[in-house]
Formats: sequence, C-alpha cells, structure tokens
Amino acid sequence: MEQSAESLTPAQKKAVYHFEGPLLVLAGPGSGKTRVITHRIAALIEAGVYPSSICAVTFTNRAADEMRQRVIAFGLRRAQSSRSAGGAHISTFHSLCVRILRKYAEQAGLRENFSIYNGADQKSCMKQALKDCEIDSTNFPPARMLDAVSLLKNALKDVDFIKGHADDFFTKVVVRLYARYQEILAANNALDFDDLLLKSAFLLRDWPDVRSELNQRFKFMLIDEYQDTNKAQYRIARDMVSEHGNICVTGDPDQSIYRWRGADIGNILAFEKDWPDATVVRLEENFRSSPDILTIADKLISFNIRRKAKVLIPTKPSGREVAFESCDDETEEALSIVKRIAKLTKQGAGLNDIAVFYRVNAMSRALEEAFIECKIPYQIVRGVEFYNRKEIRDLIAYLKVLVNPRDEKALLRIINTPARGIGKTTIQRVAAYAGVKNVSFYNVLCRAEKVESLGRAAKTKLANFAKMMEEFKKDENPDGIGINVAELMERVYQGSGMAAELRAGTSEQGTAADNVNELINSAARYDKISEDGSLLDYLQQISLFSDSDAYDASRGSVALMSLHAAKGLEFENVFIIGLEEGILPHARSSDNDEELEEERRLFFVGITRAKAGLYISYAKHRLLRGQLTRTIPSQFLYEIDADSVLSEPEQTSYYQEDSQVSDTQVDFTPGQLVKHESFGFGRVKEFVDMGENSVVVVKFDTGQTKTLMLKYAGISKV
Repeated sequence: MEQSAESLTPAQKKAVYHFEGPLLVLAGPGSGKTRVITHRIAALIEAGVYPSSICAVTFTNRAADEMRQRVIAFGLRRAQSSRSAGGAHISTFHSLCVRILRKYAEQAGLRENFSIYNGADQKSCMKQALKDCEIDSTNFPPARMLDAVSLLKNALKDVDFIKGHADDFFTKVVVRLYARYQEILAANNALDFDDLLLKSAFLLRDWPDVRSELNQRFKFMLIDEYQDTNKAQYRIARDMVSEHGNICVTGDPDQSIYRWRGADIGNILAFEKDWPDATVVRLEENFRSSPDILTIADKLISFNIRRKAKVLIPTKPSGREVAFESCDDETEEALSIVKRIAKLTKQGAGLNDIAVFYRVNAMSRALEEAFIECKIPYQIVRGVEFYNRKEIRDLIAYLKVLVNPRDEKALLRIINTPARGIGKTTIQRVAAYAGVKNVSFYNVLCRAEKVESLGRAAKTKLANFAKMMEEFKKDENPDGIGINVAELMERVYQGSGMAAELRAGTSEQGTAADNVNELINSAARYDKISEDGSLLDYLQQISLFSDSDAYDASRGSVALMSLHAAKGLEFENVFIIGLEEGILPHARSSDNDEELEEERRLFFVGITRAKAGLYISYAKHRLLRGQLTRTIPSQFLYEIDADSVLSEPEQTSYYQEDSQVSDTQVDFTPGQLVKHESFGFGRVKEFVDMGENSVVVVKFDTGQTKTLMLKYAGISKV
C-alpha cells in the first residue's frame, strides 16, 4: 500500500488519507477517480477499519467489478467482494438496495424471493395495466407511461402522493396506470428497477431501527458518480450515514448526463450546503487525454452555468490534432470513418482501442453497412439486447419461476414453451380458478386435478409440467446457496425440451442455441468467481445488466455505441458523429436551457473518452424519418472553434439544392417572420451582428427555438 501510494498526486493523497467526516472529491475525467476510491478503501482498512464496515457503491457492474479487483490486488483478502461474508461491500446502487430489501423484506412489506423485472417485463406489465384500465395505448404508449411512472418513483412519489396532486387529465391517467401497474407487480412478487430505490428509501425513512442498524453496519460510505444520483439515491445515502457522517462522494458535475431518468445534478452541487464541514478535494490532473483533446473539452464545457469551475490539466505530451470533417450525408460519413480506421490499423492501432459514438442508437445503421462492406470487425455495445432475445428470456423465465413461483409473467411465458399442448383456454380456466380461490397460478398447477372446468387431458399436461418444475426445484435446493448455477441451467435447458426444439430447428434457431450456450457460459463464469453464489443472486446480477457492462475489449473489434453507453470507458481513438442541430444537441433541448447544458455535458463525456485520436464529424444531409433533410452544424462546433470544418469552402454536392435566398448581409429584427428549409416558419427573437459570423435566434412555429449562424442556416425573410 505504501509503495503504491507513492505514485499518488498530492490531491489524490489528500482524498485517500482523509479519515472521518464528509468528503467531496471533484474528479475531472481521466483524473484517477477509481484509483482514489480503491486506495481509500485500502487506507481505511490499514487504519484499522473492519472491511465489513465499508460500503462502496457505483452505477455499473463493470465499475464495481473493477473496484473489487483493484482492492483485491492490494492483498487485502477480507475486502474481496460484496458476497464475501467479512469483506467490504462493493456493488452498484441497485445491488445494494436488493441486498437491503432481501434482508429487511418483512419491514419493507415484501417477500425476500421477489423477482426483478427488466425493461421487457415492465413493458408487459404496463400493457396489461392499460388493458385493465381500458386506456388507449395509441394515445398513451406503454413506453411513455413507464417513463412517467419512473420519474415519479425516482422523485419518491408513490401512488397515494400523486392521487392528492392529480389536477389535470394526463396526471389522472398516469395515477390510474401507476396504481394498476403496482398491483400487477405485487401479484407477481416482483419489483422494477425504480422500486428497488423507492422501497429502500421508504424503508430507511419509516423504520428507525433499520436505519440505525445500517449506520452501525456501514461506518464508512463511498459513493462514485455522485452527480448521477437521483432523489431516491440521495435519501438512501443520507440516511445510511445520518448517525456518523462518514460519507465520501466522488463525481463531476460536468459529467452529469442522466437527467432524463431522474438524476439531479443539484445533489453534487449542493453537497457543501448539506455537509457544511465537508472537506473538498479537486482532482484536475488528467492522465488520459492529449492536451489538444482537453483544450476543446474545456472550451466546450465553459459554456455551461450549472457547474463547479475547474481546469483539466494535461499530463500527457501533445499528440495528434483533433480532426473535424464535413460530409455530404451519413453514408459518406460512415465510409470516411472506416477509411480512417483502416489507416489507423495500418499504423499499428488495435481495433479494440477504437470506438464510434453517436447520440441516437438508430444512427448505427449506416456505420454497420460501411463496416460490413469494408470487412472491419465491429461490435454494437447494447448489452441488454442479448437478454431480450426470445430464447434467453425463455430460459431465464424457467429459472425465475424456480426462485419465485408467484412470478406469473415468467410462468405464462414457459408453460407452453416449448409447445406441450397447453392452450389459451386451459390457461384462462386455471387463472379463473386461481382468482376464485385467491391462490397463485403455480399453486393451482400443482393441484390441477381439483380444477373441475378442465378435461382429463388438460389436467395431465398441467400435472406433468408442474412435476417437471418441482424436479428442477429439487436441484435448486431449499436455500439456493452454494449451488452450481451453470449445471442447473443446463439441466433446465435439456429437461424442459428447449434444447431438443432448437437442435431440430432452422439455422436461425441454431443461432438461438449458440446464444443459450453463451448464457450458460456466463453462469459458469459466475460460479467460478462466487464463493457463496445462489440462483437468486445470479438472476439479480443479470437483471441489473446495463449497456456499458456489455463492452468486451478482448473481441478485437471496433466498438459502436451511444454517448450514454460510453460513460466510464476510454479508447485510444474516438469518433463522434452527427454534430448537427436536432441530433447533438438533441431536438428536445432546443427551448430548455437545462436540457441544452446536459447535451453539452454528453458531448463533453464523449470527447474525454479519447486518449490520443479524436475525430468529429457532421453530415450536411441526413436521412430522418425516411426523408433526406438538410442539416445545420451543431452549435457545439462553434463553441469549440471547429474552424477547419465550418470555414471550409463549400464543395459541390451531388445533391440538387433547392434555390433559396439567404440574406446574410441584411439585419434581421426581432419579430421578423422568416422561413427555414427544415424547421419551417418562425419569428426572430434576437439578431447578433458579427459580420460574416452573424447569429440569429428564431422561435419556430413548431415551438423550437434555434440559434443559427446565418451563413450556414439557409434562412430567409418572408
């Protein structure tokens, strides 16, 4: 530990060796934040703190695993993982909440074997809620309703609270759906991701003895990525340290990019107000990126108001200049990128150290076509999609029912998968019987002979299914601890008939079989690293899987991912595409200053993932909703002085432009009616005369407000 600490900077040492009391570590990108956290855990243990008294939480499984491995590397054997009985707890926020809720299930009003529903499960429940409430899903799409409910939960607003504040039609609809959605979850003994936080926050609020016990259990709390915490996480953290105040938070307001899912940048900005005696340490030295990259990152983020000022201090020598490129359309943009990548590989760059970032996942299409055409290996980093594949969801549903027989959603998924002659009519009769007797669906299956409305053949089929599941449950063992998950999964895969069905199927089903094999491999990896693993714990881990957890640096391929998924990763060479108004920044930020600042932070995160090579591009035309649209360069390009792309002579395009008068020499006055080829009609709000770089602010009839540079805007007076 002492030898390792010698390489720490003075600021890092100050954070590492701070002992008791609140600590705020403002850590810029590439400043060694994870190193500080893991050194701090080791320093606390060396100072005599029991490992089990330390709780460190972050936001992704990848980050938690990295922390855990680094702590293990110090040789502190008792600080190995959250699953080691005497070790420090190192996990994601959601995993911590699962652990708390399972331990205090009775106080939280839960059964400890509850299922955790992922996005697909949640959507299924919301669709059922819409149907039960007789609400049109066209006007109230399930995804939008789930977002509305999620924001309420993250703000610690339960159904009872919202009922008392529903004063408009939309909110009243949301209240009805929220209430029914929660009833469906409860009937399935299930929680969604937001419930894990909401119910933990309420548990700590309503049960002083639980709050006190957790304060005694965890004497030191370390929270990573504090800028991304929401109100629920803020309350959980505050209550868990309310008796001793030993809270250390690390983060960077400039990297807060999850406002859309409830994250509150105010939590980190107000930390010193919450904890007046807090020690503040700034980590400004950057050990990742070249000076040129940091220069444009600093220029960009300086336009934000809601931040804590800091400067990124480079420690690496100058490298390649940041490259900007203007392309005719997304096809030319994608081909230009693959050509640059081919050139980089000839110069010795590894494909696994190259990434392409985009604002919207749909933008990967043109890139994929270009990579396939040029035969360059790539991977789409959208990990949750693997767990949304039918065959994966089918096998996991079997395992969910073994752990939680009340999970009716999972049970109905597998009762006739593979086909075993159990039809809709049979299922409806079982459901009706279960409702009348007020027992679970699974309970009826185990006593199918008592359902008078069923014929003999149906009873036999249901009994055989129930017998098969009971045999699997014997393999799982009563407490589920210390089992080999991979072996159990293999037995279920074979014994359920899934394996035989996929073996006898088409080539597409052959791919499905490969996917199942990969799932079993993941279970084997889990078994290998888990000292006291359980099927419940494994299901918990995969249910909390995120996109960034899916990135596999060992695959030897270029990573294609959204800017949000790039958080926490770094690459030698980074390409950021689509720097256009309406894309980055996103259209929804056009008339909202807070949204615009978040879009700027998102671009800042993308820029600071790059170590040496950074390539930024925009397309003059892009296919949007099936139509080829003329674009406007992003205002962010002006903010970082991207003159090489913005000031280049206009090249002849192979697109036939509509003739349009663009009056860049005449002043525009507030109130002037103007027309834009993409945004339509609007009124001038402000005109800033800067000669050839004059800027006009227009509020369009669509409700959007745009800041446009006249010489590129394609705007004319009406």
